[in-house]
Amino acid sequence: MNKIKLKVLVMLLVGFQAILGVAQPVADPADEVPDVMPNDFAFGTPITLERAEVAINAAIAESKKRNWKMIVAVVDVNGDLISFKRMDNAQLASISIAEHKARASARFRRETKLFEKGINIGKNNNIITLDGVIASRGGIPIIENGKIIGAIGCSGGTGSQDELVCKAGVAAINK
Repeated sequence: MNKIKLKVLVMLLVGFQAILGVAQPVADPADEVPDVMPNDFAFGTPITLERAEVAINAAIAESKKRNWKMIVAVVDVNGDLISFKRMDNAQLASISIAEHKARASARFRRETKLFEKGINIGKNNNIITLDGVIASRGGIPIIENGKIIGAIGCSGGTGSQDELVCKAGVAAINK
């Protein structure tokens, strides 16, 4: 009698798992293999100091227009600092954050916003295991003629504020 009860119980559990979808394996989006390499920009001649200053000045002007206190960094294709400005009374923690955002954007050839989205929306938590990643918007590559020449990183506000200021800097280069 006990064997029959046990068999019925097992059958019920298996049935409930099938109904609830527990027994169904869930597809892992990381297993998908894209046909084209994402963010496959070639590296160009690194941004010059003069052009880095143009980007920074445009970003600072946008910040002043909105009364935001920002820190802005521009790096070359390797992520090494070319130029940097800190607005008066900007939060000091943002010094290293702005540079980190720029460096990650240059080295990974993508906006840092994509790391943020990958973790928050895509549940792609393995991103945090990659050296040099910062999953916060406000790092944008500077691309000219289809080649990455550097990146800009901004910090001091919210992620969306940092991103908007960076976009002003990139736009000044792409005029």
